[in-house]
Amino acid sequence: MTEELRLADRTNRLGTETAFEVLARAKSLEATGLRIVHLEIGEPDFRTAEHIVEAAVLALKEGWHHYTPSPGIPSLREAIAEHVSATRRIDVDPAEVVVTLGAKPIIFYSLLSLAQKGDDVIYPDPGFPIYESMIRFVGARPVPVKLREEKDFRMDVEELVGAAGPATRLIILNSPNNPTGSVMGQDDLRMLANSFADRNVIFLSDEIYSRILYDGAPTSIASFPGMKDRTIILDGFSKTYAMTGWRLGYGVMNRRLAQTFTKLMINSNSCTPAFTQMAAIAALRGDQAPVAKMVDTFRKRRDRVVELLNRIEGVSCRKPRGAFYVFPNVRALGKTSEEIAKLLLDEQGVAVLSGNAFGGYGEGYLRLSYAASMEELEEGVARIAEFAKQMASRQPCH
Repeated sequence: MTEELRLADRTNRLGTETAFEVLARAKSLEATGLRIVHLEIGEPDFRTAEHIVEAAVLALKEGWHHYTPSPGIPSLREAIAEHVSATRRIDVDPAEVVVTLGAKPIIFYSLLSLAQKGDDVIYPDPGFPIYESMIRFVGARPVPVKLREEKDFRMDVEELVGAAGPATRLIILNSPNNPTGSVMGQDDLRMLANSFADRNVIFLSDEIYSRILYDGAPTSIASFPGMKDRTIILDGFSKTYAMTGWRLGYGVMNRRLAQTFTKLMINSNSCTPAFTQMAAIAALRGDQAPVAKMVDTFRKRRDRVVELLNRIEGVSCRKPRGAFYVFPNVRALGKTSEEIAKLLLDEQGVAVLSGNAFGGYGEGYLRLSYAASMEELEEGVARIAEFAKQMASRQPCH
């Protein structure tokens, strides 16, 4: 090119998801022969259940090769509506369901549809980095609400209400939360629903980890009186059914928004592959025992990892109530989160994510995924313990 490529200004507002960058770096080190313990990427280390795979193979053999309706095939939308109605205790019509290529498009479509310059969007910090990235991309103002360790990283309803103003257009909730594993309880959500009962604010409730919960039943803000039509429920198949590579998610919302989301789907992806949608029906209506087994395994891993991390001098870790992440406090090690994460990978061969990859309030923490075998987890934490000892020996004596 003879002239410098000029990108649209809005591309400068896009963030990224550090997990994929760290994974690429870890893989490149692995290619040189180093043994890397992968605790960075957020995907279940389980195979997709056989009955789901078989449904996809059968669909391909039966000729599910072509375009489908942009919001999803009717039978899948019906299955999702039934599932969400039963699990969230609300009455969902299939016309209120939009199926997408993974769940991220629901974040994208929500912000494209509802937020623009002059609007405020409230979101959790630490939180999934795509929230802030997309808020900035559409030109809205990101308003973070700090998740505090002393509150087990639960979003404080009073702080959230205090952060809302006349320009607040959208509030993003994520429970169970990535990266902290915190869960908003029924009382918190009821208080939140009551606080915004008379305000023209929409909630985007990211419930992608709702089935990976270790005590109690999942609760959605959509289940409270008057909130269903003002809530966009984000969910999908990646985490619950170990289907990350299938790229299959969905949103549940009022019909007007569903029509807008469908237009966005038409303009971006046309539709979701037919055979994967048939597999999704099998996931929802088939045997749920693999899900229960996976969650039970995650619970055992969580307990062990928290126990081991809390034995390390200079590290402390709260016990998460959901998802498959721990978010240990590493401030006492004397370096920034980013420096610690880099040193752990380069010196100890442990791939983790720095807390500030999830927002400014994540500084001082690391995110570890325990979607790895118990052996890998124990080896990874042992290497972190060795690193902490080395850090302590480097500290100047007083």
